[in-house]
Amino acid sequence: MRIEVRLAGRGGQGLILAGIILAEGVGVYEGKYVVQTQNYGPEARGGSSRSDVIIADEEIYFPHCRQVSVLACLSQESYNDYYDSLEEGGVILLDEFYVREFTRSPATFVLPFSQMSRKELGRELFANVITLGTISRILSTRYDLCRLESLKSALARRVPGDYLAQNIRALEIGYNLIEKL
Repeated sequence: MRIEVRLAGRGGQGLILAGIILAEGVGVYEGKYVVQTQNYGPEARGGSSRSDVIIADEEIYFPHCRQVSVLACLSQESYNDYYDSLEEGGVILLDEFYVREFTRSPATFVLPFSQMSRKELGRELFANVITLGTISRILSTRYDLCRLESLKSALARRVPGDYLAQNIRALEIGYNLIEKL
């Protein structure tokens, strides 16, 4: 098994942190082999940003994504740049507020990540963790890995205590968001 997940958007959206939490959750708490890499533009905020996580049952010798199984795009630019990296039958998650032009496929989910963050948690700050919750649901359903509890444990190690309750709530919102579809 080799599953490749790409979280892409703009700098400042927290997608690199989300990738780190995903890698830690699956690697440390579920015992899988993982590699997490990141790429971002020279701008402090607003430039392109990407976090890739490869999950496998055996050692990973090539640490770069070839065919992405799950692609989450939180900006139009990221969709334009990475849509072609999606494997056939792969799942694509798009933030409906930021991604307006796309090619629809059976596994395309246009979801209100940023709107749900603003509505349920008062700030867009948590859209990355809502997205992570949705990715957890997809990976647990399709591949029987990435349990919500594993991500909660990783969150507790990575997020300041003042924000932990809101981030756990965001994770749960994302996990249940796709269920409504």
